[in-house]
Amino acid sequence: MNSRVSLSQGAIEALRHMKETREINTVVLRRADLAGALVVEVEANLTHEELLQALPVAEPRLLVHELSFASREGARRHEQLLILWQPTAADGGQRDSYAAAYALLTGRLADARVHLTAERPEQLEYRKLVAQVG
Repeated sequence: MNSRVSLSQGAIEALRHMKETREINTVVLRRADLAGALVVEVEANLTHEELLQALPVAEPRLLVHELSFASREGARRHEQLLILWQPTAADGGQRDSYAAAYALLTGRLADARVHLTAERPEQLEYRKLVAQVG
């Protein structure tokens, strides 16, 4: 496995934009190639359904997503998630490469206290995500 992982300047700026402005709630990152930096594929304000539709069927991705939900007491909450999307159809080299990138991001994104790995869209259903953070 190639452990050389870095964030492109665009990825750093997108994550900063998400944190500081709250104009967007999702940043999807992909590897430029197996040895390259993480680059921005999507930087947007996505609904949960749009987030699921943005996931490729056969390629891994890294997602930073701010989940909005109501607590059991009815208070409005927001929680930043770091998601490693590892579909079973992805080849082993891609899976290993993205796992190394995920390890890098878990240490660099202090605001993303919830870290998830998913292989199927149903693992990212809204209710399941809320149960993880709630």
